[in-house]
Amino acid sequence: MSPMITSILILSLATGTIITMASFHWLLAWMGLELNTLAILPIISKSHHPRATEASTKYFLTQAAASALILFSSVMNAQATGQWGILQLEDPLAQTLLTMALAMKLGLAPAHFWLPEILQGTSFKTGLIIITWQKLAPMALLLLTWNQASMLTLTMMGSLSVIVGGLGGLNQTQLRKIIAFSSIAHLGWTATIITKSNKLALLNLTMYILISTPMMLSLIFSSTKTTQDLTTSAPSPILAPLT
Repeated sequence: MSPMITSILILSLATGTIITMASFHWLLAWMGLELNTLAILPIISKSHHPRATEASTKYFLTQAAASALILFSSVMNAQATGQWGILQLEDPLAQTLLTMALAMKLGLAPAHFWLPEILQGTSFKTGLIIITWQKLAPMALLLLTWNQASMLTLTMMGSLSVIVGGLGGLNQTQLRKIIAFSSIAHLGWTATIITKSNKLALLNLTMYILISTPMMLSLIFSSTKTTQDLTTSAPSPILAPLT
């Protein structure tokens, strides 16, 4: 992939996230999410490996389904209340559907099955984008609607994610799958905390990104892919502080 195309894709990725985070209208938020999804698909499949192509297809189907559910819930809310604003989510069914759609985008259980498979089919650099930057847009929508979302649904999905993320990574040898289940557990805690305080949830998300980024960078620099590689790799004085 040429540097110019890569720059365009990264710019589109950032623009989509910023549009969603800055919007107060459901259609604008949906457009930002779609731009964000379409921009990362070529990045996932750039290696042209069958597993990368499969990961890209799975990511597209999952994110497209979640985006369609977000659009459907916003249309239902507009039909019931006559409001398209993000802060005017008043229809109970629309609140539940939106909560489930955002949970699917974040990779919360039971809609978490796509995340380990996609991370396993991509490189560590792309995986870093998926578990950090790609979580910002749906989490921003969740933070905006935290007092209007379905608290019962969010608490149940968050608690289930903590359990699934903690247990799912125990029997894995591939580091990318372990990181995926770790992401599920961390975001489960964030979703559970957001029902009590959105500021604490934002702090938790920030700490998760600050922890995950140096960990992934250390694995990228040391070319470590499995738990076996961790035991055989020579310790580096530069990478030791990152890990």
